Amino acid sequence: RRPLNHDLSKLFSEMWDMDVHRLKPGRDYTIDVQGRAGPAQPGGTAVQDNAARHLFHNVNEELLKSIKTFATFISLLDNYETSTGVAEVVTPEEVVENNCFLDAILATGVMRLAHEYLLKKNLAKPDRASFKRQLYDIWFQLYARKGGDSPDSCGFEHVFVGETRRGKEILGLHNWVQFYLQEKRSQIDYKGYVARKNKSRPDKDDQVLSIQFSWKGSVKPIGSTFIGVSPEFEFALYTVVFLLSEEGVTRETVRIEEYELQVVVWRHGQHIGTAYPVLLSTTPE
Repeated sequence: RRPLNHDLSKLFSEMWDMDVHRLKPGRDYTIDVQGRAGPAQPGGTAVQDNAARHLFHNVNEELLKSIKTFATFISLLDNYETSTGVAEVVTPEEVVENNCFLDAILATGVMRLAHEYLLKKNLAKPDRASFKRQLYDIWFQLYARKGGDSPDSCGFEHVFVGETRRGKEILGLHNWVQFYLQEKRSQIDYKGYVARKNKSRPDKDDQVLSIQFSWKGSVKPIGSTFIGVSPEFEFALYTVVFLLSEEGVTRETVRIEEYELQVVVWRHGQHIGTAYPVLLSTTPE
């Protein structure tokens, strides 16, 4: 295991504390973790389902609609063709929606902290317009996933919306809001949690989970996601890790709250390929 990055742990803990839009478990939403996920073959649909009910028992949607960063984020989730290999068409309206979302998150303390940190490292320009263009390029600029020649993907689509490959494999989809909305439409079937060492079973107030689910006919054997956090928190976290390294894959071990995590970011040239948290352990508070 890589040693703990104290510098990033401090920054991300500050961002966590400053995330005023993060939902509170038990008050703003309730999860129902149910049974432990069984073994799954990637792409295999014959997997035991150890969760008869939804993962999200309830979410305060009025609250989501009333918070600008969530509302503008949700408006982006239907802008993508989730099959890889199918060229994306970005309409002028969608460009406006992308910009509205970036404006909303850039107005938050969480993104301000990230921007200040990147400035100190000479990885961003001081003016907000330049930083916004940089974020747009990292997250929304289209590119072709491997084996394709038409621009069919972008970092935002992969991480937050999810993609499928040849109808057999789920790529990305590491966001709890998208998970909840897809589950509500009966598009996602939650199969159970994936346990980790030091803790046999997650609690209903855990804000980082490893889960198994099926979506669009395929199974994701294990997917990790933050629960309840704001879109700006995830955006800030992954952007910082992405910009700190030129490596193809960066794995930073950090401690945020009681969670010990590896934040994993894959590059696709100058853009984010994928990004997600991996739960290493939860230390008792």
